[in-house]
Parts: sequence; structure tokens; C-alpha cells
Amino acid sequence: MLRLPTFTYLAPRSLAQALRGKTEAGPGGMYVAGGTDLYPNMKRRHQEPAVVISLAGIRALRRPPTIRRSGDPAGGGMRLSAGLTLTELHTHRRVRRLYPVVARGAELISTPPLRNMGTLGGNLCLDTRCNYYNQSYEWRKAIDFCMKKDGAICWVAPSSPRCWAVQSSDLAPVMVALDARLVLAGPAGERVVPAARFYHNDGINYLTKQPDEILTAVELPAPGGWDATYLKLRRRGSFDFPVLGVAAWVRWDGDRVAEARIVLGGVASHPQEVPEAGAAMLGSRLEADALEAAASAAFRPSKPMDNTDFTLSWRKEMTRTYVRRALEELRDRHR
Repeated sequence: MLRLPTFTYLAPRSLAQALRGKTEAGPGGMYVAGGTDLYPNMKRRHQEPAVVISLAGIRALRRPPTIRRSGDPAGGGMRLSAGLTLTELHTHRRVRRLYPVVARGAELISTPPLRNMGTLGGNLCLDTRCNYYNQSYEWRKAIDFCMKKDGAICWVAPSSPRCWAVQSSDLAPVMVALDARLVLAGPAGERVVPAARFYHNDGINYLTKQPDEILTAVELPAPGGWDATYLKLRRRGSFDFPVLGVAAWVRWDGDRVAEARIVLGGVASHPQEVPEAGAAMLGSRLEADALEAAASAAFRPSKPMDNTDFTLSWRKEMTRTYVRRALEELRDRHR
């Protein structure tokens, strides 16, 4: 049985208390929301914080989704508190009606018990994953530790100077495709970053968020003129992490595509937008040739590594298939 290491647990009631607790704990402190990612990692000794600072009791992080007025400086849309559970997110009536792609992304994560605990912010900050990393301490020690924790070699690509662990969040590619904005609170105050700039293509340093910052909210753009969807590939449809996620976003001008984005998850250390795929659809009605051009454009830069499930060639081919299916769904809904 894997057991948690010894640690001090703090339960602040406000953001100010949480930030102060992290400042006092220093590098040995870590935030936790639902704990569905951090606690298993602690049991495997991936992270061993001396102080764990819970965000679960902070009301400011648990406010219901709110609609912002069109005159709001952020441009209208919806604000989602980062502490919302995944269950609250995918069952909320306004989210399902106005942002069904967000509800779908949340609903596809893991199992009902874990969705009851896991949070929006936790999923967006999810640790990168790898077959050589997400193992027990004893297993990793037996093969020699990997670069991501305690070692110097990336066992996925031994000659590589970097870690290739993959970003396996379902909501991250969705937020990048929507061009959502993430609100961060830190000792120096609040800042807002586009979702695409929240991630690094690095398996170890995968977030641009500072260790002492807290993701407090997500701001979604106002609905109108655009549609989006998310498809997920995994071996067991009931709870597995994605080996491929495809978020497709299209803004329509009448019956033609005025703007489009394709973002891939599960194939790199960050949500990978493929601008060439979006460009291939511009001006089209998403006819068969436009779909094929976009799917082929997404296929080329998709480079799955030997760090998750299934064979590499098949996973790469599924990029083409899933992009095509996602765009077909958007086209058929628009007709």
C-alpha cells in the first residue's frame, strides 16, 4: 500500500491567508485543491511538500459561474471560479447551454467520484504524465530515476536534453481553443494571462504560473458567432487520461469559416495549437476537401512519444481522424 509522507496541513479561509502560508512555507509548500493529482503524486514520492496549503475552504474560489456584462472591461462572457468541481462545471445549466464544449471537457475527465473532488483549476494545472514517471518510487528506482524526478535521463528519448512528459489535461486544450483568460493571484497582486501563454512545452517546467501564485478564475469569451467541440481518445472510455484530445473552434461568417483553431492535447508537453489547420479552413463551408486539408495539417506536427498508451503510429493517425470528426460535428451543427 502506498502511503502519504508526513506533512503539515494548512486550511486557510482566504486568498490572503493562503498566499501568506505559501510565503512562510517557502519552496517546501504546495497548494492543493481537490487533491486528485497531488496526493497520488505524493504517495509515489513525485512531490514531497513539507507543508500542504488547502484551497478548498476559500469561498472566493467556489463562487458559481457568473455572466459578465457586455460593457465589462474583459468583454463580457462568463467567469468561472477555479475552485468549482468538475461535476459542478459539467452539470451547471448555464455552462451547458452557453459553453457546451466546457461542460463536455469536464464531463470526460476521470470518474464521478473524482469529478466530485477535482476542480477546474486543478485540471488546468495538472502535472504532466509519462509511463516512466507515473510509477511507484521502487519501480522508478529499479530502472534509475527519470529526468522529471531525481534522475538525469528522459527514458522516452534518452539522448534528449529535455523531458517529454505530456500534458494530459482535458480542459487545457479547450481553454486554449476558446482563447480563454486565466486569472492568477500572487504576493504582488493579480494578473491575467491568455490560456495559450499559461503553458510551456516542457515536461518539467510546464506552467508559466509562479509557484506562489494561485489560479483563481477563468474568463470565457462572450458566446456568439462561434462554436467549439472537444473529442478525446483513450483506451477505457470510463476514466482514462487522454492519449489524444482535439479541441476545435470555428467562428462563422454566415455559412463560411471566418476564423478557426485546432488545439491538440496528449501529444506534447503543452496544448499544441496547429495554426496551419485553422488556416486550411478559412473561407470554406467545411466541405470534404477543407476537412481533409485541416486534418492533414494537424497530422503533420502531431508527434506522440512512447510515454502513454497505444502504438505511436496509430496514435498519430488518430490525429487526422479525430480532427476530421470534430470539424464534421461543427459543420453539421451549423447547418
